[in-house]
Amino acid sequence: MKPKFYILIYLWLSYISLFSQGKIMEERFLPIGDIDQWITINGDNIKNPVILFIHGGPGSTLSHYKDDVFRDWTKKFTIVHWDQRGAGKTFGKNAPNEINEEFYLNHPLEVEEMTKDGIELSQYLTKYLNKRKIIIVGTSWGSILATKMVLKQPELFHAYVGHAQFVNFKDNIAYAYTKVLEMALKNEEQQTIEKLESIGNPPYDRAQSYGQLLRVIKKYEIETATKAPATWGKIAQSYDNNKDSKDRYNGDDYSFLNLVGDKLIGVSSMVSAIDFRENGFIFQLPIIIIQGEKDILTPKELNKPYFEKIRAPRKEYYIVQNAAHGFNQTMINKLYDVIINLRVQD
Repeated sequence: MKPKFYILIYLWLSYISLFSQGKIMEERFLPIGDIDQWITINGDNIKNPVILFIHGGPGSTLSHYKDDVFRDWTKKFTIVHWDQRGAGKTFGKNAPNEINEEFYLNHPLEVEEMTKDGIELSQYLTKYLNKRKIIIVGTSWGSILATKMVLKQPELFHAYVGHAQFVNFKDNIAYAYTKVLEMALKNEEQQTIEKLESIGNPPYDRAQSYGQLLRVIKKYEIETATKAPATWGKIAQSYDNNKDSKDRYNGDDYSFLNLVGDKLIGVSSMVSAIDFRENGFIFQLPIIIIQGEKDILTPKELNKPYFEKIRAPRKEYYIVQNAAHGFNQTMINKLYDVIINLRVQD
């Protein structure tokens, strides 16, 4: 009998053993849409409810970090991370060796296609993990994608939890510019004032201008909110290599370009037409929004009025003190408490 056959038998027996013990730890590509996409599945007991995290960015994957953020969650939940189309290992698997403007023009990202990807993945998870439904958490850009998913096929999900919820990208960017300029003027920070005045009011023709504005936003959020533990930014050993690092970097650029658009290159913004105030008020499932008090990019001033008009079987809105647009310990604790209190039963 060939050695390769023995290896296959060993892997199959390991797979059976893993499930019989109730624990699951998987990292692999899965055919989704027309390409292979990277997922990770981790949990101490496959009988637990499943949470699918929809990362932000759009290129800001979560799968590559050491599991310091969600390690304790795996006792109560099965955690699924997904490198979306155009991000992380999914980008690396499907992109050519040379990334240039021709590639950008011929391979645009589209929200509708990514929504289909997310729904296909959710359907797979319910079958593979033997669940009626799963919980979905969307953060930042991921709140746009997750909202589209639950509006389209709510029957797949127990609840939607939105963190740093976008409503209308153009309005969010315009608000953020006004806010940081006001802060810079108040603090008499001349260098920041000059930077903001040089790029002017959004919207912008170049992706670079959006990047410059977002760096200013991040600067002020870091100054006003409690920082996340330094260990959260550590890369897991299996992802800490030149290829994965390059793929994350290039995927982040590619995804961001498609998010905001660039007229000179000829790439359109994939979110320019999205406004949940027009077609995102009626939800057929519980919806919970968790908002950082110091969030400048997706502030409560924009998403709270939207939330107030939402019609859903259950809805809740929480403001977390000393938190901004990203995750910190207080925000993660609140997310966990909210999801535990859903009391999901499969």
